[in-house]
Amino acid sequence: MMLGTALNAVAEPSPALPPLAAGEQGQLFALQGSNTVGARLAPELARDYLMAKGVQRVSIRARGIANEYRVEGRYAGTLVFIDVAAHGTGTGMRGLASGVADIAMASRPITVAETQLFEHPEAMRTFEAEHVVAIDGLAVIVHPDNPVSSLTVDQIAGLFSGRFQNWSAVGGPERRVSLYARDDRSGTWDSFRSMVLGDDNELVGGTPRFESNDRLSDAVAADRGAIGFVGLASVRKTKALSVSHANVRPLSPSPLYVATEDYALARRLYFYTHPAQTSPLVAEFIHFAQGELGQRRVADVGFVAQTPVEFRPELPAGAPADYQALAAHSERLSINFRFDRGSSRLDNKALWDVQRLTQFMETPENRNRQLQLIGFGDAHQSEQRAQVLSRMRALRVKAALRDGGVEAASVVGFGGLLPVAEGEGAGRLKNQRVEVWLFDSEAASTVNGIKTERWQTDRPPRAVDVR
Repeated sequence: MMLGTALNAVAEPSPALPPLAAGEQGQLFALQGSNTVGARLAPELARDYLMAKGVQRVSIRARGIANEYRVEGRYAGTLVFIDVAAHGTGTGMRGLASGVADIAMASRPITVAETQLFEHPEAMRTFEAEHVVAIDGLAVIVHPDNPVSSLTVDQIAGLFSGRFQNWSAVGGPERRVSLYARDDRSGTWDSFRSMVLGDDNELVGGTPRFESNDRLSDAVAADRGAIGFVGLASVRKTKALSVSHANVRPLSPSPLYVATEDYALARRLYFYTHPAQTSPLVAEFIHFAQGELGQRRVADVGFVAQTPVEFRPELPAGAPADYQALAAHSERLSINFRFDRGSSRLDNKALWDVQRLTQFMETPENRNRQLQLIGFGDAHQSEQRAQVLSRMRALRVKAALRDGGVEAASVVGFGGLLPVAEGEGAGRLKNQRVEVWLFDSEAASTVNGIKTERWQTDRPPRAVDVR
């Protein structure tokens, strides 16, 4: 199945949820926060949800303030609605903490400072509070006539910090660089500052700032010297560059590499809820957004859905021979399992992905196929320790799938080989992943034979901590 086709299917919701309670009227709940999430995705998910609840004549209506919407319809003769206000991730966290919002939309994880807004800060990072609703690629965009097609993260930082002021400094034409950036209330800016600028670079003063991704994109499309950054859904008429870390192959912000989060500037889009104050309707809406219809709408809007899809990737140069051999007899799935920082615990997205993968394997066409889990780590440990830890991470995933009734094949680990990010900070965590591959029963003996020399048993050494 082609990834692009599968991830961009359009869902037309039909009544599939329990109807609203008798007498329900007025505002059902409110969302505040990220413009990336709230400009189109959240309103359309809200519309789909109301339709699935049997609400009639559902529409999305712009309100009197920019980037605010009311999704409304009629139910049993009364007006019901969901309000969406998209003014930046930080506004959503404050709204959720104050009780003005029921859901905070975010284009980055909640910060330590933001957790302190809540009575129980530690609860805001739990599975009950943090919900990954979509995957987005932070696209670095230029004018479509710009011949530059690929930049490293350091080069991008150099452009936005003013170290490079002419495109010729990064292999482009003799032309002055024009910068465009998101406003400082947006999660898109927070993500760019964290992933690209870091602590050592500052945005050039006087850079034009935009509250809207789309307006920034249109400005870049009209300026031959321009460079900017937007969410994946807002590339529009510009050209998106391939991006890489030092000594890592450049990848484009394509659905394939964004779905696996291998793309250097892939990021998660979130709904946050207050665990102690989540109403049944809000909880139901979250599950709807995470489910099949919600994820189809995610793809239709232009983000990347989390629904498992199989594909045959282009293998990186220098991939180990046994990795190439496994890939030759398998297809990869668009899921990478990752873990909490400094822990062997599956992160909140991975816990949802266990459920998605279990459902995927229960479909008739997959019941005679088998999963191959391939673990990776980082190069900070010795080669032997890195291989053991990478394999143990794969075993963690295998155990979680077994609990859901799915038995994967014996796992394999490749240690710190094939990194997708730099080996420090967040990059180190990103490299600690488990890829998921799928093979048919006819290939089972071949696949198992390839693994025989690398690992003989699924029983990990108990003394090793998975970090």
